[in-house]
Amino acid sequence: MLMRCVAVAPEVFAAQYWGRRPLLSRSGALPRDFTDLLSPDAVDELISRRGVRAPFLRMAKAGEVLPRDCYVDAAGFGAEMPDQVDSAKVLAEYAAGATIVLQGLHRLWPPLIDFVRNLTDELGHPVQANAYITPPDAQGFESHYDVHDVFVLQVSGEKRWTVHEPVHRHPLDSQPWTGHRGAIAARIGDAPVIDTVLRAGDALYLPRGWVHSAR
Repeated sequence: MLMRCVAVAPEVFAAQYWGRRPLLSRSGALPRDFTDLLSPDAVDELISRRGVRAPFLRMAKAGEVLPRDCYVDAAGFGAEMPDQVDSAKVLAEYAAGATIVLQGLHRLWPPLIDFVRNLTDELGHPVQANAYITPPDAQGFESHYDVHDVFVLQVSGEKRWTVHEPVHRHPLDSQPWTGHRGAIAARIGDAPVIDTVLRAGDALYLPRGWVHSAR
């Protein structure tokens, strides 16, 4: 599974990139695309037919996470489910520029359940899968860093990714980016390490702590 995410041999990835520096892998250097794992049609099915509930779905716009009542509503008869996703509300917020975030897909979507299980075995490290569906000319989250490593797999469409050097190397769970907003604002004024458009089938590896944004 790792070889689907990086365009270098596993031993090279382990020695030169894992936890050290980003790696951009273009589709032509990878075994295949990622449409078997997820697709726009699968996203439609999850939201409109599978009864996804919060917090498996959340939405964000211009750096702010939207309140749940923007996209959930009560559902069911008798046994009420107050955190049921309302697909009409989700569509309206998406049309207004909000990013859809599907969280914990390694527990919901069979192809990703298998993929994540196998990748966890290969890496010897816990893995989870989220999906980010952003409308044209929009940005869900401001520049930030994560406290875990990330494999970005571009399933469909295009996103421009900008990556900068860390402001806090190897942050722990207790050291989120929100404690370094000023340093991040200063860092993004520097020349980026990566400034590129990911297209369908491309992949990007980011070690924890590397500042990034996507549009």
